[in-house]
Order: sequence, then C-alpha cells, then structure tokens
Amino acid sequence: MKSFLLLTTCLSVASFTDGFTSIHATRTRNSKNIVDVALNAADGGGFSFDEALTNIQEIFQKSLRIVQESQQEGAGFTQIMANVLAGDYDAESTQTQIKEMINSAPMVMLTWERSPSCQKAVQAMDASGYEYSTIRLDDPWDEGNKIRAEVGKMVGRSSVPMVFIGGEYMGGFDGGSEDAPGLVGMAFKGSLQSKLDEAGAKQKGATA
Repeated sequence: MKSFLLLTTCLSVASFTDGFTSIHATRTRNSKNIVDVALNAADGGGFSFDEALTNIQEIFQKSLRIVQESQQEGAGFTQIMANVLAGDYDAESTQTQIKEMINSAPMVMLTWERSPSCQKAVQAMDASGYEYSTIRLDDPWDEGNKIRAEVGKMVGRSSVPMVFIGGEYMGGFDGGSEDAPGLVGMAFKGSLQSKLDEAGAKQKGATA
C-alpha cells in the first residue's frame, strides 16, 4: 500500500514538473529522477518509503528554488524552464566551455537532434554549401542543459538552435532579434554569406 501511494505521489509531482519545465516531448531530468525513485522504492530497490519521500521533496524544493531565483533575476518563462532543467552548476566554468565551443569553428550551431527548427537549420546549411559545426545539447542532456541555460543568460534567448558565426550569436533558425535575426532573417537581408565569409567559413569541397 505504501509503495502504491509513493508511486502515485511521485507521478503526480513529476506531472507538475513536466508541465512546468518541459516544452518538448522528452521527460525532464528532474521528473525522471522522481519517477525512478518511485519505481525503485515500489520494487523494493533499496529505498525505504521515508527515504524516497525525502528524495522527492529535495528534488521538488530544488526546482522551486531555481524557479524563484530565476524570477527574481527577471528571467522569462523559457529561460526559467532552461534553468530548472540545468539545475545547479558552475556558471564560470560553463561560460569557459561555451566560449571554447562557439569559437571551435567559423560557424557553430548548438542543437537538439529531434528539434524541427534544428533539423531545418541543418538542412539549410547543408544546402548553402558552407562548412559548419554542430554541437548537440541533447547528448548528454545533463551537460547540454546547463550550456543551454547559460547561453540563454548570455544572449537573452534559450531556444535552439543557437547559431554562432565567428563566435558571435546570430539567433536561431527563423527567430532572434534585430541584431541577431537567425539564419532565415540573415538570408533575406543578404548578410548570411558575407558573415560566413568574414568568419572564414569555407565552402564544401573548396581547396585551401
């Protein structure tokens, strides 16, 4: 009876967490942890009822704390979701990692494999004839989530793909800002090719 009650409680909390923190079909790390705790306890996998409830409470309180801190910083809903998924991490070391990533090639896209916008961005760049680099933020999720959250804080936008040319943020596929309109916006303005050329991006098959 206790195991059934625990599982029901966990799934209810996980549903709340998913509803708040996940805009895509993949289960969030936090809710997965909650469900795993529940299933482990229900199967007699080493957790006592009280220990499992304590673990669930800690996960939920951590997520709630991050939401409150993000709201105090003025973050929007999408950034708050990204922050919750990322959890606690070392911002300084993550920023260093991001700078290395975005400067590792003339053009770098941070992507999710199953994101329709990311797939369109990849198709568009394949058609462009220019070489580019993709770095997946969903493999593994734990690493990618903190990178996505921190990039969002740095550029004011946490949606994927995140396009960088010459180490400079350019928006996403078809969205961004006036200064970073995304691939579609740059193509319509006629600035995409010049940006790629200025950054030293090579056309596929071109010889040095």
